[in-house]
Amino acid sequence: MRTCEEPRPPNGQSPIALAAGQSEYGFAEKVVEGMFIVVNSITIKIHSKAFHASFELWQLQGYSVNPNWQQSDLRLTRITDPQRGEVLTFKELTWQTLRIEADATENGDQDPITTPLRLITNQGRIQISLKRRTKDCNVVASKLMFLLDDLLWVLTDSQLKAMMKYAESLSEAMEKSAQQRKSLAPESVQVSEFGCCAQQSWAQPFGASPNASSIGQYFDKHDMKESSYHLLISRLDLHICDDSHAREAGAQKHGMLGGAIQLTFRRMAFDYYPFHRAGDACKHWVRYSEAMETRGQWAKKLVSEFQSKMEK
Repeated sequence: MRTCEEPRPPNGQSPIALAAGQSEYGFAEKVVEGMFIVVNSITIKIHSKAFHASFELWQLQGYSVNPNWQQSDLRLTRITDPQRGEVLTFKELTWQTLRIEADATENGDQDPITTPLRLITNQGRIQISLKRRTKDCNVVASKLMFLLDDLLWVLTDSQLKAMMKYAESLSEAMEKSAQQRKSLAPESVQVSEFGCCAQQSWAQPFGASPNASSIGQYFDKHDMKESSYHLLISRLDLHICDDSHAREAGAQKHGMLGGAIQLTFRRMAFDYYPFHRAGDACKHWVRYSEAMETRGQWAKKLVSEFQSKMEK
């Protein structure tokens, strides 16, 4: 993989549906979704103008699950609401070992002497939820949860500085990609809402059956109101120590020894909602609490003040 200076255009319709000669969510999509994938080892290499990285996974498995993240009948791994014209699907990826390594490139603006960044984790999993339109299979919203158990990470000060530079080098490309997604997100939401209202108005004269209402309630229970990304680490032991050659040089010059810092985090979570608009409700967030109500009122007040200034 290689980072792009400018973001690529959207993928468009599902290649599975196009290859099967269909434009809607149908049999071909269900067959591919029902596959159980097992890969003994996989290596992903990423090249950037500032650094190159590699991801190595062992014993990777991918399969469909029900909304409770349990393997079950494949018919229970998707929720289709004909009135909305949308379908929910749930996937899970698991692995035994993950190894991440990153190093500066020769032509990058990094320091001439850098320490490669390494991280080795034990088993983990990724839970993926997708909401798509049935008429064209386009993704309306998604939810990705990255779950790790115990994690031990030893970092030197030079590795920590290098990691910050790597993140800085990617921030520009990520910002361009985010701007592209945000510019396309309102259109997809409007189309989804229009399709939902149009199909409901078409069905209302004939009367809604109890089965349809129960499907709608079940859909609402597991629906993704907006796209989000989550990281949850059960326990993180982070050790930060000074570099070996720097410590030796400093000890010889000043007669001093190096130091180290140990940080322990339990149940550390990161939640990112890239399309959330200021002042909108947060009750559908994963870790919603009553304290967010005060923040919501404060945000709405700021938005109203900003709008009044813009109108003037």
